[in-house]
Amino acid sequence: MLLKEIHMPKFPECWESCGSCAQGTVSVLEVLVAPGDHIARDDTILILETGKVALDIPSPWAGTVQEVRIAEGDTVDEGELLMTLLEP
Repeated sequence: MLLKEIHMPKFPECWESCGSCAQGTVSVLEVLVAPGDHIARDDTILILETGKVALDIPSPWAGTVQEVRIAEGDTVDEGELLMTLLEP
């Protein structure tokens, strides 16, 4: 078994050029998993909110959630550790 870290992905490049959906901070709208949950690759693990849009963040791997490092209402930055996952 292998412990994987899930980090905040790079914001879409269009946010810098357009800016229409990236007003203000990026915050956690909803956390959809908890420690002990089994998830599949590409399952939505949380929903982020910007000034104008909500973004689903998928898991890059399948496995069991070990630790969730963020909570609803938290602001997040690119590269921030969101959670750890134990791969089978």
